[in-house]
Amino acid sequence: MTALLDVDQLRTFVAIAETGSFTKAAEVVNKTQSAVSMQMKRLEERLERPIFARDGRASKLTEDGQRLLDYARRIIKLNVETIAAFSDAELSGRVRLGVPDDYADRYLPEIMARFSRAYPSVELSVICEPSVDLLERIDANEIDLAIVTNCESKRASETFRRERLLWVTSNRHATHAEERLPLALGRPSCNWRSAAVDRLEIMARPYRILYSSSNAGAVAAAVLAGLAVSVLPESGLRPGMRVLTSADGFPELPSCHIGLVRNSHEGSPLADALAEHIILSLDNLSEAVQAAE
Repeated sequence: MTALLDVDQLRTFVAIAETGSFTKAAEVVNKTQSAVSMQMKRLEERLERPIFARDGRASKLTEDGQRLLDYARRIIKLNVETIAAFSDAELSGRVRLGVPDDYADRYLPEIMARFSRAYPSVELSVICEPSVDLLERIDANEIDLAIVTNCESKRASETFRRERLLWVTSNRHATHAEERLPLALGRPSCNWRSAAVDRLEIMARPYRILYSSSNAGAVAAAVLAGLAVSVLPESGLRPGMRVLTSADGFPELPSCHIGLVRNSHEGSPLADALAEHIILSLDNLSEAVQAAE
């Protein structure tokens, strides 16, 4: 009989692929680096082919590793769904989730609905703050999980979604045509703000930051009122907004990466269950791989 693949090995493999490092992946899966290396050695022996190619300090996937990644994600998802469907042990207690308010309106309803159906006895506590503040709360052991943006450069994280970052204006005003472009952006520490300002300075476009707020609702209000132009991910678009493109004289912006950061102080079955539900609800990276095949 053909031996089956080990799901725990596949989880570690996916973490390495997403973080680009055995060391960072070890933090994500709460294992030692030597244990991670041993798991990948056994996985390669099982597949009888290499799945990683060293590129300096980074661990890049071989062609066979790229093929395995999509299968691994699907196997892990199905495993989680199966266990949840047949589990007699009902989890209870409280789990604390942090999410930027940029994504709260769009993503929280689906996350909460899916999680509540699976674990009706669990209290889900949600804090909406900017990514940088959520990372501080993770460090202070104040939350169990955080959904953060542009997280790969900060620490070990599980990137599961990528979205375009877009210039937006009101569809009822010509604010974007003003000689000195008025902007509504996040705080100075915001990566999206930095990306927008950098692009404008490269093209020598005069601008002024008229509104600065970490609250997505306040930024959106300034845009919809025709007071300023802003940058938002695709999921942040609202009725009444218009996307500005190169045809309007606005340069392309970098993609926005969304990922999960777990509390390394203490793990819990509740946090693990919530993390899986978030990825199941929001993952679009494996969908992109399937579409490209």
